[in-house]
Amino acid sequence: MKIVVCGAGQVGYGIAQRLVAEGHEISVIDSAPTLVQAVRETLDARGIVGHGAHPEVLAEAGAGDADMLIAVTLFDEVNMVACQVGHSLFSVPTKIARIRSQAYLRPHWQDLFFEEGLPIDVIISPEIEVGETVLRRIALPGAVDVVRFADDAVALVGIECEATCPILDIPLNKISERFPDILSTVVGIVRNGELVIPSAEQRLRAGDLAYVVAKGDQVRRTLDIFGHEEPKAGRIVIAGGGNIGAYVARQMEKSDLSARLRIVEADRERAKLIAEKLSRTIVIHGSALDHAIMREADIDDADLMVALTKDDQTNILSAVMAKHLGCRSNLSLINDPAFHDLTRPLGIDAFINPRSITISKVLQHVRRGRIRSVHSIQNGMAEVIEAEALETSPLVGRTLGELDLPRCMRIGAICREGKFIRPEADTRVRPGDRVVVFSSVEGVKKAEQLFRVSLEFF
Repeated sequence: MKIVVCGAGQVGYGIAQRLVAEGHEISVIDSAPTLVQAVRETLDARGIVGHGAHPEVLAEAGAGDADMLIAVTLFDEVNMVACQVGHSLFSVPTKIARIRSQAYLRPHWQDLFFEEGLPIDVIISPEIEVGETVLRRIALPGAVDVVRFADDAVALVGIECEATCPILDIPLNKISERFPDILSTVVGIVRNGELVIPSAEQRLRAGDLAYVVAKGDQVRRTLDIFGHEEPKAGRIVIAGGGNIGAYVARQMEKSDLSARLRIVEADRERAKLIAEKLSRTIVIHGSALDHAIMREADIDDADLMVALTKDDQTNILSAVMAKHLGCRSNLSLINDPAFHDLTRPLGIDAFINPRSITISKVLQHVRRGRIRSVHSIQNGMAEVIEAEALETSPLVGRTLGELDLPRCMRIGAICREGKFIRPEADTRVRPGDRVVVFSSVEGVKKAEQLFRVSLEFF
């Protein structure tokens, strides 16, 4: 595919990097010469210096014969106008825009984004996506990663295997025998920083990060059998009252959760604003790096500290400090991949990567075939893909044992008419089934091919 990416920041660069690796023809536009130079020097992609919404710049980037335009600059208005220009002047078939301001996304204005208005095919709201991820993590303490598929019938859970994990050194195919009532499958293991797609005889070790596909309503029980029986957080301190922090607090108030919430916000005017909009959340003006302020927020009595400021270093340091002051666990927002490997040594229990979340949403619309959802794992190390099986798919008709799938992927679950099916050797995929596949990044194209309409399947 020929794809034009407007914006060469962390998100735009990350999207271009992934798409180049998959063989797509990519052009990247940015007004910052240094960012464009980085694209030219490190990626097999064209870099164009200019304004992403200007017709002549889009023309130079190849919008005239592009299959897709992805606008992810820092400015909503630039992203929206770029899509409008791409549609009106270049007839780009698919247009994706990142829109951060909730003022454009309120239901009252839902008619804004359509062909006669602003012709944007896919809108990505990072604040909402990240906020929902935070809420899922809060609801499932002990999980490092949680993603829902197939209308919540299937879930992917990342679980750390501690030394006390009761299923260490047990062959994976024996776990289901020991817990026959639990419908779950270990589909991936990150061990010493490397990804392993496990065989049925593989065994988990202390220190592993296991990715498990489970029945949607059995996630809590799945965490229990891995030794994570942490109670839900009743006292939560949120560092950062920006869009994400305010969204999380607002949604928790709406859901009538019993958690006691406190927000620490450094900007006085912002603190006043969110205090007026929240009814059951205590808002404290001050720095999350100030011991006195954090003690005022009762951090020593908190079950969970969630660091959601705009600054990675503040998030990391405040999360570490919170545990030092007595908070039971922490969760941190970290944009820069360079910091990800430092989280465990520093004592950060879990982190969220906004860039990865945004890239996952974009990839969902780049993938060919009946791809319904995509989630990127470990900064692009692997992907989980939910797709619909077609009559022409090579998956259909034969048992999974007969398929001889590549070792780089593993089927985690099949959802048929809303019913969860754990994949076994004698399981057959039917047309219309929704299949959840875990694949290393090298195997993504092969996984995509399983669900693609192609003459070779006829």
